[in-house]
This record gives sequence, structure tokens and C-alpha cells, in this order.
Amino acid sequence: MTSSSTPIERSFELAAQRCDDLTPHVYRRLFLKHPESQAMFRTEGSAPVKGSMLSMTIEALLDFAGERTGHFRLIECEVSSHDAYGTPRDLFVAFFAVIADTLRDILDELWSDEIDAAWHKLLRDVEAVVLQQKHLAHESP
Repeated sequence: MTSSSTPIERSFELAAQRCDDLTPHVYRRLFLKHPESQAMFRTEGSAPVKGSMLSMTIEALLDFAGERTGHFRLIECEVSSHDAYGTPRDLFVAFFAVIADTLRDILDELWSDEIDAAWHKLLRDVEAVVLQQKHLAHESP
């Protein structure tokens, strides 16, 4: 058993015991569920970008689900930068669900009701932050 403080952390810890690198699994699922997202990445040399993006996203999610020391604000910042890249808001939000779905597949029988409930709450909370950013963007002069 792990000693993590949140079910979200525990899901990542358990996945790390079964999978050395989530990156190819997450992006394979993303591209299958959202083929339009594949064009947003270069074909050559994009592996480090994907790995970095996923790593920063995981840090932000862990902070958002935990102590909220500041890393979670990356989600708010990235909404704006992804707007500038032309990433639709629904696709931005979908990336978080893709991570959860990938973890669920990797964990299989270790995916508990507690982990499931925590991820559902986290995904709702992330979507609320994104929607709040949308409203703030429309209120700006």
C-alpha cells in the first residue's frame, strides 16, 4: 500500500508501478479520441514536448487535488496560452479526462471507487476553472 495523501496521487503512484512512461499511452488515447489534436504537434521532435506538457499537467493536477501551493495555477495560465495556439476549450478540458482514462486502463482492478470519485470531482473542478477563465476573458476590455 502507498502512503499518498490523496486518491489522485495514489492513482499516479500505482500507475508508475505498472508503467515506466505514461506519455505514449496518454497521447495515443488523445489522438484516437481527438484526431484533430494530432495536427497540433510536430511529427518530428515532439516527444520531449509531449513529455514536458504531460509532466507539467500532472504537477498541476496533483497540486489542484492536494494542497494547492501554486502549481495548480498553471491550469489557469495554460487556458490562455492554448487559446492563443487555437486549441478549443473543450479539447483543453478533454486532455485531463484522457489522463484519467489512461490511468484507469493501466490500473485496471486497482482503480477503486475512491480513486474514481476523486477523479470525477477533479475533472469537474478543472472544467469549472476553464469555464471561469472563459468568462474572465469575455469580461476583459
